[in-house]
Amino acid sequence: MPDDDSGQETGQKESFGSGIRGWVLPVAAAVVAAGFGGVSISNGLADRDRANQEAAASQSAAAVPVCQVVDRKDLIPASGALFGVNLNLDAKPLSRYAADLGRKPAVSVSFADFPYTGAEKAHLQAAAAQIRDDGHMMLLTLEPKQGLAAVTADVIDELVQDLVSINNQGVPVIVRFAHEMNGSWYPWSQQPVEYKAVFTRVADAVHSRAPGSAMMWAPNYGGGYPFAGGQFEAKPGSADFAALDTDGDGVLTMADDSYAPYYPGDEAVDWVGMSLYHWGAKYPWGENELPEANKFADQLTGNYIGANGDDSLLTDFYHVYGADHGKPVAIPETAALYNPAAGGASEADIKRGWWEQVFGPETHAAFPDLKMVNWFEWDKNEVEVNGRVDWTVTNTPAIRDAFTAALPDWLEYGTGTACRPAGT
Repeated sequence: MPDDDSGQETGQKESFGSGIRGWVLPVAAAVVAAGFGGVSISNGLADRDRANQEAAASQSAAAVPVCQVVDRKDLIPASGALFGVNLNLDAKPLSRYAADLGRKPAVSVSFADFPYTGAEKAHLQAAAAQIRDDGHMMLLTLEPKQGLAAVTADVIDELVQDLVSINNQGVPVIVRFAHEMNGSWYPWSQQPVEYKAVFTRVADAVHSRAPGSAMMWAPNYGGGYPFAGGQFEAKPGSADFAALDTDGDGVLTMADDSYAPYYPGDEAVDWVGMSLYHWGAKYPWGENELPEANKFADQLTGNYIGANGDDSLLTDFYHVYGADHGKPVAIPETAALYNPAAGGASEADIKRGWWEQVFGPETHAAFPDLKMVNWFEWDKNEVEVNGRVDWTVTNTPAIRDAFTAALPDWLEYGTGTACRPAGT
């Protein structure tokens, strides 16, 4: 999601707002800077700090015995869904979040540029250490900000080696590669032919050499597609434009399929995912508004009528890519906007209104293939509202108590990773 919304149509804002919301790789000291779709590692780390981080990660990994690896097929819960978190680990370590929640999250979300630097590799190891103790599984979002051509065979090889190392520490990994590829704001956007080829190469390497890791395909919610005006939108006359013009009328509109041209195929994909947020009921964002009835379910199935107008032309993501393709469905990120500087509905009412939809009994009954839901636990400035948004549910005691009490018994949590040595 771009930091600069200039040139975007009003109807696209809900979709742009459903994008990546932050960086969650842990560092002892904050070494992050505001980035393209959230926060990214600063290039200004001192050489000494980088060396110290890499050494610490190496020592941590060396101290962990080689564990039995859980096969990727066994990462999908038989019933119910994994509960996870996208957490600002510079503000709150995973152990403290688990104490606040009263449970260890089954999934912790991390981000990295791809190719990643030595410092980012150290951060991945540090994230794995926290997850090993106070969670269970890593959802690793890889962002090829240098473009898809930078994802070479050597880069993929290094990734697989690192995945094997993390898996051997007892931490499964689901790789969310080049998310929101159907948007127009990332260097890998709207390049369906090359995207599918690179995704498949990454998937083939992961599947053949890292059995404890899996691949997730995660487009942006299609409301507002094709997101005209973005820096990386497909240009008329290009091969990508032709591939995206699914109805053959010479223009890209909501009538074109916003997902299918980007799907790499069932052999490459283990999970399908879509981030869904409540940014508000109408544009402009920043007002405190209650979620509309059934919004979460309607967005997931392409039936939402709200901020983008009538989205009924959208494909039913859940049923087509979950049920029909036989894939577990994930909500990699979700939360509800509360702007402390604005009036309107109360924080408790907004957030309760959203979590009651996301975690309600009707969700479990209607979507049995929904196997992962991750809450976005950040309090941060958002360019869409030109100010602070508090997405969290554990920082305020009354809201935390209400949220934890509302979590249903169909959710599964982490227990910390009990390392069973390999070969036993």
